[in-house]
Amino acid sequence: YCNRGLAKSGLQDYMGAIKDFSKYIELNPFGLNSHFYWLRGLAKYELQDYRGAIDDFSKAIGIEPEFADAYYDRGLAEDNLKDYQGAITDYSKAIEMNITYIGAYYNRGLAKNKLQYYRGAISDFSKVIEIDPKNAEAYFYRGMTKYKIGQKDNGCLDLSKAGELGDTQAYELIKEFCQ
Repeated sequence: YCNRGLAKSGLQDYMGAIKDFSKYIELNPFGLNSHFYWLRGLAKYELQDYRGAIDDFSKAIGIEPEFADAYYDRGLAEDNLKDYQGAITDYSKAIEMNITYIGAYYNRGLAKNKLQYYRGAISDFSKVIEIDPKNAEAYFYRGMTKYKIGQKDNGCLDLSKAGELGDTQAYELIKEFCQ
């Protein structure tokens, strides 16, 4: 069931993967199934069953409290349900376990932006850039966030850098906001 579930996930047969991972968990009730709850959660996430995904990620975390990816993915599901504070908490927990978790910093920055925690968002995007200086999206969102808080010149510099790194949308915004 394990390998078949993985194969079905790879083929984007998420319903089939959920059935196989569920059967594996059922047949191994005393095993450390954190990974299989997480995999089943990922399949539910792909089907936009965010609440079901959160339940499975939570079960994985309950079994393995230091499972950074489960916290990260639970944060993504919470983000999709507009529970930005919950998402920030889970991204922060993932970062606690892996201080170079670029996706967690990036998505935490996006969630903070949605809650208008602009300075915190800028800090998270800056951390992404520190880890990966060629991350165009981080420059783009940091630039837009700086612009929102009145740092027009610095925001425009970040948008320009995003454009240099291949984000064509940045150039459109430069024309609109930075002339």
